[in-house]
Amino acid sequence: MEEKKLDTSSIIGFVLIGVILIWVLYNNSPTEEEIKARKAQQELVEKAEQTSEKTTVLPEAEQNIDLTDSTALANYTEKLGSFGYSASLPSAKDDITVLENDVVYFKISNKGGQIVEAKLKEFSTYDSVPVYLIKDGSASFQLSLGTSDNRTLNTGDMYFEPSLSPDGKALSMKLKAGPDKFLEYRYELKPGDYMIDFTIRSQGLNGILNSSQPVTMDWKLKGIRHSKSITYENRYTRLTYQHRNGDKISKLSPANDDTETEEGVTWISYRQHFFSSILVADKPFEKVALSSKDFVEEESKEAQWTKEYEASTQLEIAGGELNHNLSWFFGPTDVKVLSQYKGLDLDDSIPFGWGIFGWISKHVFTPLYSFLSSFLPYGVAIIVMTILVRLLLSPVTYKSYLSQAKMKVLRPEINEVNEKYKDDAMKKQQATMQIYSKAGVSPLSGCIPALLQLPVFYALFMFFPTAFAMRQKSFLWADDLSSYDTIAELPFKIPFYGDHVSLFPILASIAIFIYMMMTTGQSMQMQQQPGMPNMKFIMYLSPLFMLVFFNNYASGLSLYYFISNLITIFIMLAIKHFIIDEEKIHAKIQEQKKKPKKMNRFQRKMQEMMDEAQAQQKAKGKK
Repeated sequence: MEEKKLDTSSIIGFVLIGVILIWVLYNNSPTEEEIKARKAQQELVEKAEQTSEKTTVLPEAEQNIDLTDSTALANYTEKLGSFGYSASLPSAKDDITVLENDVVYFKISNKGGQIVEAKLKEFSTYDSVPVYLIKDGSASFQLSLGTSDNRTLNTGDMYFEPSLSPDGKALSMKLKAGPDKFLEYRYELKPGDYMIDFTIRSQGLNGILNSSQPVTMDWKLKGIRHSKSITYENRYTRLTYQHRNGDKISKLSPANDDTETEEGVTWISYRQHFFSSILVADKPFEKVALSSKDFVEEESKEAQWTKEYEASTQLEIAGGELNHNLSWFFGPTDVKVLSQYKGLDLDDSIPFGWGIFGWISKHVFTPLYSFLSSFLPYGVAIIVMTILVRLLLSPVTYKSYLSQAKMKVLRPEINEVNEKYKDDAMKKQQATMQIYSKAGVSPLSGCIPALLQLPVFYALFMFFPTAFAMRQKSFLWADDLSSYDTIAELPFKIPFYGDHVSLFPILASIAIFIYMMMTTGQSMQMQQQPGMPNMKFIMYLSPLFMLVFFNNYASGLSLYYFISNLITIFIMLAIKHFIIDEEKIHAKIQEQKKKPKKMNRFQRKMQEMMDEAQAQQKAKGKK
């Protein structure tokens, strides 16, 4: 091992640092005037503690005011008005009080009487740090008070006096205007509960508060990063709120900055994907101004914030006093937890999807997976659920493949028509429709089964990002089924793909490609038909889309698509080799052709349209 030695440059550097430190200390030593000012300030504090009289003592946040300047001191006293009494108390400092139970931990500051730290004890982030919903100034809560002498005071700048109950479960924070005059925030926390009761009330402020001027309540919060992929987490980080009587759930934009003003709001949810901060009103807020600001532009390992939320509303002053009962939920965005708060519909803040899709996700897949994962490993539960879904949809798969088999039998006749009328698109289309009609085959019969599966596919697509049960549950090489799996880290970033390689999306892409090869064979033969899409392009686009887009998605979702397409491939092979006999289908079609075919209303209409178009084409030719 090489021996470390101090060279001449290092010695000179240390000497220079020492000289600079001595110079800084000398220039920052207090002057005689500053010492006198501090001594005068300390005498004021001691006098206030002894007499409890209304004495103007500066909070620590205001100690940069020169107390020897009588004008500055008078201005500050004038600014505080009646609430200058609160600044004279020993609590006028940045102390905190802890309020906790077995699942949550809160720090509540004397300054502003507000929660400055909210930690969930049972959960950690992707990098093993405890989950904080509020920390390091990421949130603020304050009231703007109008006083009878036309002042406007912000509680966030003032100091409250704390009083913790003997059992440590209730905390009173009082902003005092006198010994028996105060604005109180009361926090009460029950054992094992993520919901903290929050009461805002006043006593003796009638005549101090301006009753004609409503109190403005403002709540801000910046979403703290909790997941490995901040873009994926941010996609499901959103402000959601419920209208009066629970008749409607609305949301701000998840991808852009957004503002909205709503009336009759019963709760406001600041969702941070798998965790939420929700403010619940005992009586609906009459009007609330809501805003959401998006911080995430691209995937980054250094980014710490997702969105910034703000809600501003007004609280009514009744009889010269404030009295409002609220509640705060700080906890997991888990349907099991949120549904426990009966009558509040907090689980509606979870993005299950809209309409029938959301209903299937919430009431079918969520309880099914919960049941399976209660006795199976979480990854195995996904596989079992996938098998059950595919078996349930197997009749639809059978119908789809049967339609493809019929189209395959008719392919030689379709090819003859294409060759015969290759220069006349109208006649080619008409002759093709006649073949389908005689054979009793509809070209749309293969699309309808696929459409029937869309509600299930979309519901599953919405289920996996909301499945809290998968969070930080490992399976095979994936250490977290709610986030992407990683088999390789790239030394560079690929646009839209990322700086890592996930294996489950690769496997799913391969399975989708094989499935598309099996199912689009017939369709690719029909590309020459007018209006038909380029199936070969779609066959390559779908796996590529899966490979790129899902590289940052939950590995549980990619695992589902891989297993789902794998099972579908085996089902289709079984149908092809053991269930469907193409010779029998051919014979049945030929027998069908011999029977007189009665057109339905749709077919008659199509035929009439083709005949009319053909007549118009002939008329143009004669001219």
